[in-house]
Amino acid sequence: MIRTNLSTRPFYNERAAHVVIGLAAVLVLALTALNVVRLVTLSRHNTELSSRIDREKAETQNLTHQAAEIRKTINKEELDSVVAAAQEANSLIDQRTFSWTAFFNRIEATLPPDVMLTSVRPSFKKGETIVTMVVLGRQVPDVDEFIEKLEATGAFNHTLPSQQDQTDQGLYRVVIDTKYEPSEAEDEPAKPSSEEPATAAAEPSATPTPPPAETGKPSQPPQAAPAAPKKGGERGGRR
Repeated sequence: MIRTNLSTRPFYNERAAHVVIGLAAVLVLALTALNVVRLVTLSRHNTELSSRIDREKAETQNLTHQAAEIRKTINKEELDSVVAAAQEANSLIDQRTFSWTAFFNRIEATLPPDVMLTSVRPSFKKGETIVTMVVLGRQVPDVDEFIEKLEATGAFNHTLPSQQDQTDQGLYRVVIDTKYEPSEAEDEPAKPSSEEPATAAAEPSATPTPPPAETGKPSQPPQAAPAAPKKGGERGGRR
């Protein structure tokens, strides 16, 4: 028996080739379907975003138009007066919370003997208290000592001289700007002194006071009780 393959073409396994081709076709179809679904989803999402953008633009234009109409009806002078009144009210509130007693107590404790405070001007900006002081000193080192002592208290920060000149008397006039940041416990306003006299006046009322003497009647010492009659008198009476 002759076992030699005399065919001119090699033998192929067509079934396996068909299976591979079929699997590749299924895979291609699955990927194509997935891409189509994803494309449709993205297109729909893009359409929704475009619609939302259009609505937002329309609403923005509407609000801009309404704001322009409202601005036309506002009187600028009245608005400026309202803003000025609000700023003045805020300034008054800030000044109410500013304790002058605690401030001058710190100044008195830190002021050197050769330095004199001539003016103080507090200002309130964005919740911060800026104090501008004008001092007179015999020498510049005396003013520097005052600034160092202010910084050492912890209630004054960023203390810097902004202007300096010399008076006709030979004194150095220095303008000092500082940020005043006292602690809440130290900056509590003192209680009015009117409460102390009321308390002092209430204490003596506990001691009873004698009734006043009647007017028009002179005060007389109390009369003594009549003395008992003597024995001799009794005898005489019996006679």
